Amino acid sequence: MVSVARARGLIAVEGVIGVGKTSLARRLAHRLGAELLLERPEDNPFLARFYADGARHALATQLCFLFQRIDQFRALAQPDLFRAGTVSDFLFDKDPLFAQLTLADDEFALYERIFATLKPQAPRPDLVIFLRAPLAVLQARIARRGRSFENTLITDDDGARYLQALAAAYDRFFQRYDEAPVFIVDAARANLVDEQVDFDRLVERLASMRDRREVLDEDHP
Repeated sequence: MVSVARARGLIAVEGVIGVGKTSLARRLAHRLGAELLLERPEDNPFLARFYADGARHALATQLCFLFQRIDQFRALAQPDLFRAGTVSDFLFDKDPLFAQLTLADDEFALYERIFATLKPQAPRPDLVIFLRAPLAVLQARIARRGRSFENTLITDDDGARYLQALAAAYDRFFQRYDEAPVFIVDAARANLVDEQVDFDRLVERLASMRDRREVLDEDHP
């Protein structure tokens, strides 16, 4: 397992839109002296169009993200970079979650073939930190960061249902994910970005992690 006293290998911070994964990845990389690898939604020219007309632009949006993510991992393929440690705010293996929710059957069949071809090129993470939170918390955080193209996730019933379905899909995925140790955090009860005590507690728990699946919440001090 990756050592969090001094980062080795790849730590992926994951969770649904608005849960705080990018903020935590930044803070964790700084604490561990690790490289930081972030998704670049601003580089996806189809994303705003997807939120405006999902059925029309879902496939282009999904494939753009898929190729962007594998390109980012290819850039980090040199062994010395992973020895220095990397913290990312995405896990390549979760990419199909969005595809299953947004693509028509024939589009998803095409997507699956492309994903299966690319997956062997993605490194397996040494640790995944999965952040989860209820819908109201996600919507409040999305509103606070103020990305105009995400407004439908807050103001539109269909957008809210999509966000809820996505959160449920994440929960199902990480219930069965076993390719790396998973540390689960209730991000509504632990403020890992603004509260130093909560963040320090997370780092301490990661450093002492022994099982392949552990939980940080008020019932697991």
